[in-house]
Amino acid sequence: MSTPAMILAVGIAMIFFVALANLVIYQYAAGAVRAALDQGVRAESYAGAPVGTCEASIDESLDSLLGGSYGDGISANCFVDPAGPTVVATATAFFPSIALWVPDYTFTASARAVKEVAP
Repeated sequence: MSTPAMILAVGIAMIFFVALANLVIYQYAAGAVRAALDQGVRAESYAGAPVGTCEASIDESLDSLLGGSYGDGISANCFVDPAGPTVVATATAFFPSIALWVPDYTFTASARAVKEVAP
């Protein structure tokens, strides 16, 4: 194989590898956000749990799963729906791409759990 053809083949393979790596990073980050939301609603769904337990649990989970600057684009909030009563957590996440030619990833996720009532 001639040198220019080899350079082209390696370049195309690297582009494919970077796109695949970006997809893996996005999937891990989205799973981390969903897991943190589930953890948050579970923490506040217990009877007698103080207000704010959900946000604190989400922040703690995200710090351990997405430490560093990659988790800076996540905003999450929780509330107790009195009609349910259920605990609802929603998060909007923005993850920047690792390459200029791969688009950034933005998504919204939510989780809910039934709030326990003390007897």
